[in-house]
Amino acid sequence: MLAVIGFSMIAVFTFLIMSKRMSPIVALMIIPLLFAIISGFSTEVGAMMLEGVKQVAPSAAMLLFAILYFGIMIDAGLFDPLITKILKIVKGDPVKIVMGTAVLSLLVALDGDGTTTYMITVSAFLPLYKRMGMNPLILATVAMLSLSIMSSMTPWGGPATRAIVSLGIDPSEFFVPLIPTMLIGAVWVLFVSFLLGKKESKRIGVVEIQRKQGDYQAILEQAAALSEDTVIRRDKWWINLILTAVLMIVLVWGIWPVSVLFMIGFGCALMINYPSLEQQKERIIAHAGNALTVTALVFAAGIFTGILSGTGMVGAMATSLINLIPDSFGSFFPLVVAVTSMPFTFVMSNDAYYFGVLPILAETAASYGVDPIEIARASVLGQPIHLLSPLVASTFLLVGMVNHDLGDYQRYAFKWMFFTSIVLILLAFLTGVISF
Repeated sequence: MLAVIGFSMIAVFTFLIMSKRMSPIVALMIIPLLFAIISGFSTEVGAMMLEGVKQVAPSAAMLLFAILYFGIMIDAGLFDPLITKILKIVKGDPVKIVMGTAVLSLLVALDGDGTTTYMITVSAFLPLYKRMGMNPLILATVAMLSLSIMSSMTPWGGPATRAIVSLGIDPSEFFVPLIPTMLIGAVWVLFVSFLLGKKESKRIGVVEIQRKQGDYQAILEQAAALSEDTVIRRDKWWINLILTAVLMIVLVWGIWPVSVLFMIGFGCALMINYPSLEQQKERIIAHAGNALTVTALVFAAGIFTGILSGTGMVGAMATSLINLIPDSFGSFFPLVVAVTSMPFTFVMSNDAYYFGVLPILAETAASYGVDPIEIARASVLGQPIHLLSPLVASTFLLVGMVNHDLGDYQRYAFKWMFFTSIVLILLAFLTGVISF
């Protein structure tokens, strides 16, 4: 009976999220509460919810201060010299332009936010693409590929955060083994950028490129103007770079909890770049909306996972799934999760997949002796396909900025997103992130 109630809860939750009849935050709190009461757990449900909130608290703190930290770095202009340098280097060569797009978007995507990645990358390069007569869909594709690599695997990125919170695993244990896969995946994005650039170079022609190089300075000034905000920019690039590098080194080293690390990093960044109390207040308010929304989502997810575990629904559903899966598939379960994450995350939101489906998959895998952390890592490998979904709000921002229809973009970018997911799965096996 618990299995039936659990699957019904997941179905109702997924339907309400996908049909936009209820927001993810509200659905994560209300739906499991109602089903817990129906199941006869009305007296125990309060303790279940509190336990779930306690489990996600460190992840919520990490995500909150990671968003604030990278927001401060972008405001202070950490990426501005890089943008200027890239634009000077690429000039009129389509190959360099596309690869420069990849370098910038890969670095900016480290903040884990698709909206920020797309706005900075497209604002910097779209004038150049237009003046050169290059296809803006290439710009959009490279930006999305970069986001799918960097955001999906970093523990402050959306998919990884949901996987970590949903399964209650340590962010460092999740992330550090994924670093080789992420770095080689970034090289793959550069390789794809090279191929797209060569193809575009052949289409435009050498004569056309040379003719348009004369307008380069105007292009550079136009691109720089789109991303410049002199009021909040700070002339402390080296200090911010060193601070960020130290932060990443200590994170990989694992000597401090990730949540505490970003809290301290944010405090230092705010003090260094905006010493005035009024300035600090303004910068916090500027990023509070995004940070608060995501953090509230994490705490709401704590209620969902707390009830799912406390009532025993997860165990019951996992047992029923085990009876459906042949024993010969048990050792391949991480691969099954990695491959199925592509269609699953395309047709449903990350909230529905990570908070509704992933806990069941992890419990099922545990019965075969597979560590849940491998299932968490496998679940993020299909994110390149997910980003093409019409359920992703930032995707509409991207296609709108390059002035194209979503359908046209999906047809153009699908093969590159699919190949990238396959490459990530292969890399994950080769680097030992997931195993047979």
